[in-house]
Amino acid sequence: MNLLNNENLKWRRYTEGDAFDYPIDYSDAVLDVREDGRLEILVKWEPNCYCHFHRHTAETSSLVLEGELLVTDIDIETGKEIGQRVRVAGDFVHKQPGDVHMEQGGANGALVLFNIYAPSEEGKLVESLKKDGSVISSSTIEKILRKRTQ
Repeated sequence: MNLLNNENLKWRRYTEGDAFDYPIDYSDAVLDVREDGRLEILVKWEPNCYCHFHRHTAETSSLVLEGELLVTDIDIETGKEIGQRVRVAGDFVHKQPGDVHMEQGGANGALVLFNIYAPSEEGKLVESLKKDGSVISSSTIEKILRKRTQ
């Protein structure tokens, strides 16, 4: 599979209306998901658009394949920014669970490969959050496995 020539993948697009004060427009394609808690997923951001504010609840590695990704770290207790960085093609990061942040595609968007490992019985991967830090929804290995068999 060529991740840079990816039009044959099954993409799921996420956009939101007036519920958020930032433009949400991103898509993901599951490359592989396994019952042992491992997930490989490709995520692409449209230019200057965000994914949902979120917290990683599993060990996560990512590699920027194309474009730029602006990452803004947030202190969940205060809701304040605690850091910002631009990740470019070739940048690799590995994070332990608990990372809370916003991600935004650059002027040409971004394409990022994520490898996520959630070995617990719950298999919790990520939680989408409101500005106040409360959970909107959570993603689990079980939910993704169920969708793939439908």
